[in-house]
Amino acid sequence: MRSMTGYGRCRAERDGREMTVEVRSVNHRFLDVACRLPRSLSFLDDAVRKGVAAQASRGHVDVFVSYANHRTDARRVRVDTALASAYQRAARELSDALGTQETLTLAEYARLPDVLTVEEGDEDQAAVRALFDEALSGAMRELTDMREREGENMRRDLLEKTANIEAIRDQIALRAPQVVEGYRDRLRQRLSSLLEGELDEARFATEVALFADRAAIDEELVRLVSHIGQIRAASESREPVGRQLDFLVQELNREVNTIGSKALDAPIAQLVVRAKGEIEKLREQVQNVE
Repeated sequence: MRSMTGYGRCRAERDGREMTVEVRSVNHRFLDVACRLPRSLSFLDDAVRKGVAAQASRGHVDVFVSYANHRTDARRVRVDTALASAYQRAARELSDALGTQETLTLAEYARLPDVLTVEEGDEDQAAVRALFDEALSGAMRELTDMREREGENMRRDLLEKTANIEAIRDQIALRAPQVVEGYRDRLRQRLSSLLEGELDEARFATEVALFADRAAIDEELVRLVSHIGQIRAASESREPVGRQLDFLVQELNREVNTIGSKALDAPIAQLVVRAKGEIEKLREQVQNVE
């Protein structure tokens, strides 16, 4: 079991190139990947998404990539000789107009706008891709390790809450037969008082049977056992189980609500309230399971 929350970082360096990849993930219903790439590395966008998807199935994942190229061929200086000549002609024209003999030095020409410009060299995309793959793999490994550590803590907590729900379910199962018995006793006393002892036993038995049918919660109790067993099995799976757990928690809540509406018994109603509280805690926990 994995959490959807985690962080990973890896720095890779090779042949004068340096790349750092940071990966952060939080809850999300599906897998949603957001890339923060330098413009020069935009060709890696698809590789980011595929690399994350290979190791994560759910969560909002932010990927931050920083890159530096320290090679001697990383940049080049371009000289705009035509622009420099234009500046020279303009300087001479201005000198003639002012009647001076001042001229510009080479250093002054170099400082004029756009005469010298620094351009990024063409990247070796294959080399950059290899470096990126190394950095992303390391960052995702850290992220996965953190998600698994948190997932193990969540698994223990999930099993504890499931055990609490099971214990409440067992208490309801013990109480359920007493509901019909209590109704039979109350109904007999009420009818005996009203009819002064002249009780139609056949009609009385029919009424009790109808109540027992309306209040029967055996099916709901059996389904609760099934759902609890499936939750425990899912907690041991090596596959992503977040969606499955989310569905099972909804089913737990549905069965408990049905029990509360059918039982018509104060002690069972109190147990239902307790069960719903545990299910809500379980639901909040499951929201972070991958």
